[in-house]
Amino acid sequence: MALQISATNPEHPALLLELPWQLPLEKWPDEVLVPLPRGISRHIVRYARAGSEVIAVKELAQRPALREYELLRDLDRIGIPAVDPLAVVTGRTDAAGAPLESVLVTRHLRGSQPYRSMFETTMRPATMHRLMDALAVLLVRLHLAGFAWGDCSLSNTLFRRDAGAYAAYLVDAETGDLHPQLSDGQRDYDLDLARVNISGELLDLEASGALHPSVDPIEFGTEICARYRSLWEELTRTSVYPAGEYHYIERRIRRLNELGFDVAEMQIEHAANGDTVTFVPKVVDAGHHQRQLLRLTGLDTEENQARRLLNDLESWMATQDDYDPGDPLGARPEVLAHRWVRDVFRPTVRAVPLELRGAMDAAEIYHELLEHRWYLSERAQHDIGLDTVVEDYISNILPTARETLQPTMSEDGAGLTRTSD
Repeated sequence: MALQISATNPEHPALLLELPWQLPLEKWPDEVLVPLPRGISRHIVRYARAGSEVIAVKELAQRPALREYELLRDLDRIGIPAVDPLAVVTGRTDAAGAPLESVLVTRHLRGSQPYRSMFETTMRPATMHRLMDALAVLLVRLHLAGFAWGDCSLSNTLFRRDAGAYAAYLVDAETGDLHPQLSDGQRDYDLDLARVNISGELLDLEASGALHPSVDPIEFGTEICARYRSLWEELTRTSVYPAGEYHYIERRIRRLNELGFDVAEMQIEHAANGDTVTFVPKVVDAGHHQRQLLRLTGLDTEENQARRLLNDLESWMATQDDYDPGDPLGARPEVLAHRWVRDVFRPTVRAVPLELRGAMDAAEIYHELLEHRWYLSERAQHDIGLDTVVEDYISNILPTARETLQPTMSEDGAGLTRTSD
């Protein structure tokens, strides 16, 4: 059987032809290999250079190689974070004509590392928890798409920081299955496999002395299940509410924030009986919201203020007729953000008399007003408009808070402003 390279992109076979397919993967010469960290695998896996690309090459039988290639293509089509499949190479033979196993070729995810190699370094427990949050997000996204992984582990998952975000990517889809929808039993089984695999790898790292002494491998594996279940419940329950009752959206966002997740995307589907809200979470790095708010609006704030303002901006954008993330002709987020600053943020802040603001800057004033709107809306069980909120805040909150809003002085005489962070 002649060597065959099956790929969807006609450029990929040309890139791959120069590689030594006549050699077993474990005997490939160092000059074609790239020394990158790898997780544990039941198959032989190597990183190699093909033209300007760095690729991952996995040796396995022809049938599972073709199946995994198609599964990875399916995941790419539905927008699941996974490695990019490039080709399957079949019909390999050695110099004596003896058959060699087929290989699956995927593109190396630039800037990524296997989760296992991340845990082999000296890492603080807080960082570990954020990594596991990102893995819980990946599992939820896979299950929402109907994909049962069947082999989630620290070795089969890549971690990458992307613009401040913690993101997890699926690497090995060999044991996976894609369905129209997963049953509760399928999800529970997949989650239990993840728990056992993750705890097992952490125990292995503990035995080698690589794991932080404060981390309990069994508890850690169990925790990801708890995080997954909380996130699944919060994401999949349907919220239908009367049009205009936007404080319910805020309640959902707050609940996700309490779970440790931030809302990266918000979709509001208009129905005859109300608005259905769906959230997509993202685990973000410190300062992410500051950078995003500054980029969109030019407002330079503290991190918690930025998160609060971005949530309000996102909710407001979803109510605009020309906002449609899937429509290339719709208004860009930067345009809508500028409109929000001009029509919502600035008029609201200016409605608070300058002499009553104390040491609060504009972002803190708006943050306080949003908090007050949340409180009034919850108490009234319907959305309270910002005009009413400003009036009540000026009349009932600022007079009693004047003393706490005065600036304090540091030893060098620099004014320190009050914040709620």
